[in-house]
Amino acid sequence: MALDLLQYGKMVERAMRAVVRDALTQVNAHGLPGQHHFFITFKTGFAGVRMSGSLRARFPDDMTIVLQHQYWDLAVREESFDVTLSFSGVHEPLTIPFDAVTGFVDPSVKFGLQFEPDAEAAQKRREAATKAPPAAAKPAEASDRVVALDAFRKK
Repeated sequence: MALDLLQYGKMVERAMRAVVRDALTQVNAHGLPGQHHFFITFKTGFAGVRMSGSLRARFPDDMTIVLQHQYWDLAVREESFDVTLSFSGVHEPLTIPFDAVTGFVDPSVKFGLQFEPDAEAAQKRREAATKAPPAAAKPAEASDRVVALDAFRKK
């Protein structure tokens, strides 16, 4: 089998994720038209996902959110989107990178997409996040915390 040097699979994934971004952008500008509503499933542990600790404890791996009647502060960027949803009466802001999304469904028109989380994008986000804090703010390396007991023994 020939090696896919153009990586068509990644191209298709990016194009399909752009559908999700475009749908959210339209909803952000004009609201949800007609009976449209979205079920969006994402990996909660994916790099760049922001959510409260209590939600992360309830949903340690995956979470499906519904954008239909009650959502606030929808903001769509190139790489991610923000939305505030109500969970048990508590408003919770979420930031979700598009690369963390594993499913997008609009049941009103029987439309759905499934994705694999983009591990390569997650790694790049983690690397960028570790470069962002200044060196003084980084935790000490394990070798900096190890003390040799021989230094305290009588000779």
